[in-house]
Order: sequence, then C-alpha cells, then structure tokens
Amino acid sequence: MSSDAEMAVYGLAAPFLRKSEKERIEAQNKPFDAKTSVFVADPKESYAKGTLASKEGGKATVKTEGGQTLTVKDDQIFPMNPPKFDKIEDMAMMTHLNEPAVLYNLKERYAAWMIYTYSGLFCVTVNPYKWLPVYNPEVVNAYRGKKRQEAPPHIFSISDNAYQAMLTDRENQSILITGESGAGKTVNTKRVIQYFATIAAVGDKKKEEAAAKNKGTLEDQIIQANPLLEAFGNAKTVRNDNSSRFGKFIRIHFATNGKLASADIETYLLEKSRVTFQLKAERSYHIFYQICSNKKPELIDMLLITTNPYDFPFVSHGEITVASIDDAEELLATDSAIDILGFTAEEKLSIYKLTGAVMHYGNMKFKQKQREEQAEPEGTEVADKAAYLMCLNSADLLKALCYPRVKVGNEYVTKGQTVQQVYNNVGALGKAVYEKMFLWMVTRINEMLDTKQPRQFFIGVLDIAGFEIFDYNSLEQLCINFTNEKLQQFFNHHMFVLEQEEYKKEGIEWEFIDFGMDLAACIELIEKPMGIFSILEEECMFPKATDTSFKNKLYDQHLGKSNNFQKPKPAKGKAEAHFSLIHYAGTVDYNISGWLDKNKDPLNETVIGLYQKSSMKTLANLFSSYSATDAEGGSKKGSKKKGSSFQTVSALFRENLNKLMSNLRTTHPHFVRCLIPNETKTPGAMDHHLVLHQLRCNGVLEGIRICRKGFPSRIAYADFKQRYKILNASAIPEGQFIDSKKASEKLLGSIDVDHTQYRFGHTKVFFKAGLLGTLEEMRDDRLVHVIKRTQALFRGYLMRVEFKKVMERREALFTIQYNIRSFMNVKHWPWMKLYFKIKP
Repeated sequence: MSSDAEMAVYGLAAPFLRKSEKERIEAQNKPFDAKTSVFVADPKESYAKGTLASKEGGKATVKTEGGQTLTVKDDQIFPMNPPKFDKIEDMAMMTHLNEPAVLYNLKERYAAWMIYTYSGLFCVTVNPYKWLPVYNPEVVNAYRGKKRQEAPPHIFSISDNAYQAMLTDRENQSILITGESGAGKTVNTKRVIQYFATIAAVGDKKKEEAAAKNKGTLEDQIIQANPLLEAFGNAKTVRNDNSSRFGKFIRIHFATNGKLASADIETYLLEKSRVTFQLKAERSYHIFYQICSNKKPELIDMLLITTNPYDFPFVSHGEITVASIDDAEELLATDSAIDILGFTAEEKLSIYKLTGAVMHYGNMKFKQKQREEQAEPEGTEVADKAAYLMCLNSADLLKALCYPRVKVGNEYVTKGQTVQQVYNNVGALGKAVYEKMFLWMVTRINEMLDTKQPRQFFIGVLDIAGFEIFDYNSLEQLCINFTNEKLQQFFNHHMFVLEQEEYKKEGIEWEFIDFGMDLAACIELIEKPMGIFSILEEECMFPKATDTSFKNKLYDQHLGKSNNFQKPKPAKGKAEAHFSLIHYAGTVDYNISGWLDKNKDPLNETVIGLYQKSSMKTLANLFSSYSATDAEGGSKKGSKKKGSSFQTVSALFRENLNKLMSNLRTTHPHFVRCLIPNETKTPGAMDHHLVLHQLRCNGVLEGIRICRKGFPSRIAYADFKQRYKILNASAIPEGQFIDSKKASEKLLGSIDVDHTQYRFGHTKVFFKAGLLGTLEEMRDDRLVHVIKRTQALFRGYLMRVEFKKVMERREALFTIQYNIRSFMNVKHWPWMKLYFKIKP
C-alpha cells in the first residue's frame, strides 16, 4: 500500500483514490469481535450491520446499528470482515465474501468519494453525480506504466493495463463498459480515450503539420468526435440528462511503437423515434436546442427558425431545457468539433440546414379534401421553408407527399393518401434524414481518423446502452436488451467457461462450478430460427400481416414451450403488454404495437427520388444508395446497394451485432461495470436494493467468487523458471538437463509459500488470487538483496582501491615526518651549523 508521500504524485485526486495512512492505522487498531460482528438480512435496507446477541434452534437474534432487534434464520446472517478490510480496493481479497460485504464496501468507498473499486478481475464504478478531480493530467501521468496492484483502482489503470498488455502480448484488447442507462458509461469511455490520447500521442512534428492544415491532430480529432456525436446522438431521459441514445464501439489503432495510428467508430441502434416524439420528462437530441439557444444568431436566420423550441412540435413533446446542460456553450463546442474533424464549409452548412429542415417537417399541416379521404396541404409556408433548406422544389415536395407514385407490376401509378398517412410519411422522412445524416457524420469522422499510417494492434472501447426496463417497452428495448444478453453471455463465457475449460485442458483438478448464469435459453428464444426476430422478419414479408397475427404466431411457437417466454401480467394503470421475456436482469413486458412497420421502415419513395436529385450534395449522397423495392416488400434499409435483397431493421441489427461479437472474440477483454447508486441523482446516497439488483445481474458477485475459487493467475513454465529462479537458484541442479516444468516444481517446492495455493498444469503453473503478487514481492526483496550485495561488492572494491592509495600516502607522510623530525633534532647541532656554513 502506498504511503501518503507516494500518493502525492496523484495531486488533488489522492484522497479520492486511496485511504490515508492515518485512516489505515486507525482501522487496524479498531476493536473488533469476529464472533459477534455480523450483517443481517433486513427487509427495509436489504442488509444491516449488527451485533449477534444469541443463536439457538436455527434462529439468531441480532441487534442492528440502528437499534432494532431482529430475529432471523441462521442463513440470513453473514460474518463481517475485520476493520482492516474496510474500503478495501479489491473485494476479491476479503476474508468473508458475501453480498452484504460487497455492498457495504462499495457504499463506504462511495461515501468517501472513492468511486472505483476492483472486483476480482474487473472494475466497478459508481456514478458520483458530481465532479471529482480524479481525471486531471497529473493523474494520467501517475498511472502510466503502473501494474494493477501498484496503483489505486481507476479507469486509467484498466486503460493502462490494456495498453501494456497490447504491447507485451502483441494482442488486440477491448474494454467493455456496461451498466444500466445513467450509470456513467459514456463518461468512462471518454476517460479511456483521454488516457490513450495523452500517453500514446504522436510527436510535435505531426502536430505542426496538423496546425498548418488548420485541422486537429489525431488525438484532438478522436476527442472531438465526442461533442459532435453527443450533440446528435444524446438526449435527456428520465434517468440521465445526457443519455447516449446509440451504442458505439471505438477502435483505437496503434503503430508497432505504441503510438496512436488511427481510429474508427461503429455505431449501433440510434433511437430515431426520439426525433419526432419524446416522453413528458424527456427531450429530443441536444442539437435542436443548441441551435435554438441563439448563441449563433446567424443560424436562426439561415434556418428560418425561432429561438423557442415550443414552436416546433417534433422537439417539444417533453421538456426543452436541462438544468445541467448549457445549450449555448454546447453549440460552440459542437461547431468547433465540426471544424476540427475536417468537415468542409459546405458540409457544415448542410448539417445545420438538414437539422433545421427536420424541425420544419413537424410544422407541416395537411387537411382532408371535401367529400374525399385525400389529404391536401393546409398552406405552403412551412413546406417552402423546409424545401428551401433542402434545395428542393416546394410544390414537388407537397405533391410527392400527397400523391406518391407507387410501382404496381411494371408500371408506376399515383396513389392517394389520407391525412394520417401523410403525417406518418412526414415523420418517417424526418427520422430517415436525421438517422442517415448521423450515420454519414460517423462515416466522415472515420475518414478523418483513418490516417493511412501503418497500424499493428487496436484497443476497442464499447459503450452501449444498458439494460432497459420501462413501463412501455417496444422493439428498440428488445434490441438493446438482446445486445446486453449477448454481452453478459460473452462476459460469463470469458470469465467462467473459458476459465474452467482452460483448467480441464491443462489437466488441473477442478470441480465445475455452475454459476447459474447460462443465458443461452433467452438468446436462442430471440435469435434462433423460429425465434422472435425470425418470426418478426417472416411476418414483414406478408403484405396482410398485422400486429395480432404476429402476436398469435409468437404465442403458438413459444408460449408454454420456452420458460423464458411468458404471458404478461401488467399491474393496474401500467401500459398494455403483449408478451414477457425473462432476461438475466429481470422480467420485461413488451408491447408489439407497430413492430411490423418499425421493422420494415417504409419511406415515401417519391420524396426519396426528390432527395436524390437535390442540388444539396450532402442530401443527395445520403439517399444515393436507397433503392425502391416491389410494392409488397416495403422499403429497404438505406445501407444496401441496388439489387440487394430486402433487409429489415432487425436483420441489419443482428448482422451488426454478430459483427461486433466476432470483433470482441478476437480481443482480450477488460470489463468495467458501471452502477447507478440511486434513482434521484443524489450525490453520495446509495439505494441498497437498486445496487444489489445490479450486482446480481451483472455478474459482479460471481466474478469475485470464481476469482477466489479459481486460479486467475497463470504463467508458462519457461517464463516462471526464468523470472523466479532468483528466489532459490540452488533448488535447480546445475550442469545437467532439467525441463522447465520439473525446474518450476522444484523451485516452488523450495519456497516458503502456501503450497495449496497453486497447481501444475501441462504447460503452465496456475496460482490463486494474490499468490503471484506475493512471489513478485519476494522476487523484489530478493532483487533488492542481490543488488545490495552487488553494490556492497563494488563499494568494497572501490574502497580497497581507495584504501591502498591512502596507505601509500600514509607511508609517504611517515617518511616526510621522520625526515622533518630528524632535521629539527640536528638543526642546532654545532657540527650542522658548521656544515651549513662550509656547504658550497
């Protein structure tokens, strides 16, 4: 554990990262009775601290710290850890590993604003809901090149470990940042990028070149991608003022020397329904309100809009301001990011104009023609503004909306539209323009970040929406929750299954532990043939399919046959639901209204034709790859080229998700778990039930358990022999051949450690958590001893050389002194005086 002096390198962050020496000493001297100090199950708080008063007949009486007396069953009390384990940095090191111990450790660290804690092999972070000085530049430098055990828990430590592992193991890495919505995933993603941009920055020459071209350096561009993507992809939700409404996988590529080479971003599942509709306490994407902030008045004039978002129905269903966000300042950040990322002046204007046009789309009014169901425009002023911004002809736009041309057989015919159909079309077009513009911006950002420099390895950072259980859950929630199921399965597979397979492969005695977290049943129910997605896609192919026919097919196929598929039981006053799925994080009721339309994603192809001919290059490009399908097939997803097969939203989503999972499987993963401490965004407060639910769902407790029961550290015999031979070189016989395995066995057998804490495999030696750390400390001590001895030998040699010189000087001095004394004795002798007189 670092001393206070060693922690000084972290600057202002030190007290937020590690306990002070004084606090550690006080904790060790605290009186503690291991027999009576317990946690007890408490219906109000989940668990409470208390003192065991009595225990008999399978019942225990406990007096809690709050003064209550509880009588519970024996299995509802849990031993407490000694005070020296209070606020421990790695919960895997606790003597007693149980739910309340983990909960209270996180709670006490959170109360002291230590928001990062290790939990076995991964890192848990709790959202502080306030600014802490733990990301300052001196903190970045302090974590550089430090092993995990040498520094306090931090996202920078995880980042540095991934970076060092990439350089030493020559293997791609990934950092998976997961958690519920509002838990702080995006902030931690930004910190990972900040860390790499600082420690792996390119030299000054490149910076000068970038400045000459009036563009940012690669580091600047990677960091500046955030404000732009957040402006267009983040919004206020009930739980989070700056919620990412899309997932992203950022790959940062490094050259062989470890310097930044390039980067790319893949995005998933932009919630485009938010463009036209928001819930009461929520808001649309930040960019709309930034533009209305009047920080750049020229935008208001150019886009023909007002500064009042309530004038635009698409963006004012919910709230229009957020206390924690200054839209005016954010607009400047967005505007500057567009420049730094290298968008041209024309592209920048197009981005603003298309955003303004989407706002105007919501103001278009249509009415029913007399004695007909046909819709007609109610005034053309709004359409004129939207068409002007999109470089279209206003009359053509209105005609295409009210009388679209539809292909029937080999001919095109004009088809009338009801008012509701036109409004649906306008909404769908607004969402399509916004989504395609967002995806185009990501593509352009990737072009800027692709420097064409040689690249060797990458570190991928995944930030994806957490598990969502709302009152009303639709297709978007199913996609997000399915993604989280796959990621949790990847985590379980990596942490548990692969771990245990490795033991079997290496021939280590190991009792298989079933952690009850096998998620295959739910995943298969959603994605396998005749699963939910498969039935949804099949229904989209039938022109006469309805929500009811889709629901009936689901029930026929799965109700009673799959345990994870249930009939919903919504409480009174809750939204209607059509089926329930039992996910790893809880049971979710889904409402299938409109899923077929959402999945087919149909657009008015006559209007798309106008977009493709627009004199605005950007708009024409957005829809250049969009092609019409036959009348029965609905529309295609824009990312497909002409002539390709019809692809639904769910099929495209599955394709992207499979690509992501394949990408992740080629990397060595590092897991970060973000937790929400409370629903009210109160700094420092922790809701026990909420946090425990997250800990159980995201595998934190299982992770610690396998870390304690398993052998998380392993090292090849040859490497072990070479690295630790110094501990007792005489244990390995000299002058005869001995293979690395036997040498390692002899070496470990001769060292004073707990011999139950390691196992010998076929190719590696495996260690329990903590033992390799002990061996490292012993090696360091031994190295110190060897170095001291070497230094002593050198000092001895140098001193002997010096001593020889001193002795020679001493002899010379004695001779001089002898001669001077002799001279002084005869100086006044008469014969000497005579000698001096007659001396020539």
